[in-house]
Amino acid sequence: MIGLLQRVREASVTVAGREVGGIGHGIAVLVAAERGDGPGEASRLAERLVGYRVFPDSAGRMNRSVLEAGGGVLLVPQFTLAADTRKGMRPSFAGAAEPDAARHLFDDLAAAVRRTEPAGGVACGEFGADMRVALVNDGPVTFWLDAPPKPAPATGSR
Repeated sequence: MIGLLQRVREASVTVAGREVGGIGHGIAVLVAAERGDGPGEASRLAERLVGYRVFPDSAGRMNRSVLEAGGGVLLVPQFTLAADTRKGMRPSFAGAAEPDAARHLFDDLAAAVRRTEPAGGVACGEFGADMRVALVNDGPVTFWLDAPPKPAPATGSR
């Protein structure tokens, strides 16, 4: 799974003119599931998102996580992050998870993040919807995090 994490002053998602999720300061994360991802990748990405140190400590160094900084988490499903853009002028989405699988993995990720109980709450965009995402990036601070599929186990030795 992929998470494009941005430290924000505020962020919100609107669908058809209504706000479906918003946070104050915290992290806004665009999320994509790739083929081969499963619950383990969702759990690992959740750990990385809430534990990643992107907030300043008293010395001004990025040394605190969203949990330590008392921020919120906005998760936004965005399958286009899984695009292969290495050649040509049109992205390939062959590596993206099928929509039903991706929806379940996004829900698993959201549940895992909620279990960490961020002080600023957890909000989500709407899977499969045409969303408008508004945010004020703080820094700007943006990181690409991933929890790649685990390699297939070896099937024996010679």
